[in-house]
Amino acid sequence: MAREEKVRAVEELKEKLRRARGVVLTDFRGLSVPDMEILRANLRKEGAEYRVVKNSLLGIAASELGLDGLGQFLQGPTGIAVAYDDPTVPARVVHEFIRQYRKLEVKGGLAEGRVLDSAGVRALAELPGRDQLLAKVVGGVQGPLYGLVGVLGGLMRKLVYALDQVRQKHAGAQG
Repeated sequence: MAREEKVRAVEELKEKLRRARGVVLTDFRGLSVPDMEILRANLRKEGAEYRVVKNSLLGIAASELGLDGLGQFLQGPTGIAVAYDDPTVPARVVHEFIRQYRKLEVKGGLAEGRVLDSAGVRALAELPGRDQLLAKVVGGVQGPLYGLVGVLGGLMRKLVYALDQVRQKHAGAQG
């Protein structure tokens, strides 16, 4: 690889790391080309990407961004899964792939700019996704609101009944 290509590759990696909300570094030894395509397709479905990187270039990009903690994971073949929207996506997809195929090893990763070891990536994979968390928040807000509507509806019914009783009493007194 010519020097100019390396500089361009480092800049591209820096841009990916800068924009990334979630990153998982993997050792892909033993992974066949069809298996790698399945992993890439699974990540693409979730809005993430996967590519093989040179450790030296990723190390330079990470250190220039102040992510020196990534250097410890840069031994052996390295693949990088990157998501730009939901930091849990690469961890969840990679761990699901490992569960199904048993052919990939997680080295470490990043979540919102913080370096994680493989246990941290596993913990991140177990978190619910952004959509699930939003649904829980909406459900948590919606439940009390439905209760409030029920209480207010009950109070309105009681008021209507009381007013109807007063009306009947007045009608009986006049008639």
